[in-house]
Amino acid sequence: MSELTIRRATTADIPAIDALLRQVLEVHHAGRPDLFKGGAKKYTDEQLQGILDDDRTPVFVAHEPDGPVLGYAFCIFQQHPNDNILTDITTLYIDDLCVDESSRGKHVGSALYRHVLDFARESGCYNVTLNVWSCNPTAQAFYERMGLTPYRIGMEQIL
Repeated sequence: MSELTIRRATTADIPAIDALLRQVLEVHHAGRPDLFKGGAKKYTDEQLQGILDDDRTPVFVAHEPDGPVLGYAFCIFQQHPNDNILTDITTLYIDDLCVDESSRGKHVGSALYRHVLDFARESGCYNVTLNVWSCNPTAQAFYERMGLTPYRIGMEQIL
């Protein structure tokens, strides 16, 4: 794989992002069909455009020079100012990170993650967080290889 470029996503990237969002949805649907609908679309193009336009929700895409989008990272700045119990730190939450199925294992995900870490540092963030579904052990293993450790565990009991 040649040199990767990672940049903020633009309107022109919406069709490629939509295709990757479908891949993520199908992984989640396969693992938890009781929670995730198959064949659905996470965002309308108008909602996606709003996310791309908002500096509080930066989206990064990875591609080879003049090549298609190979992956993305959706991020959200989080703070809890004046909270009674939480300190007022700035967190960059990774809402979604996806690499196209055809590009997995080629270090696109690790390049995207490192870019997000650098962006968070430059933005004065205290930490970077994310959630990973337990039905996606491949993603969990990837994040552990990137150095992430659990800081909160969600649990459920299906009734």
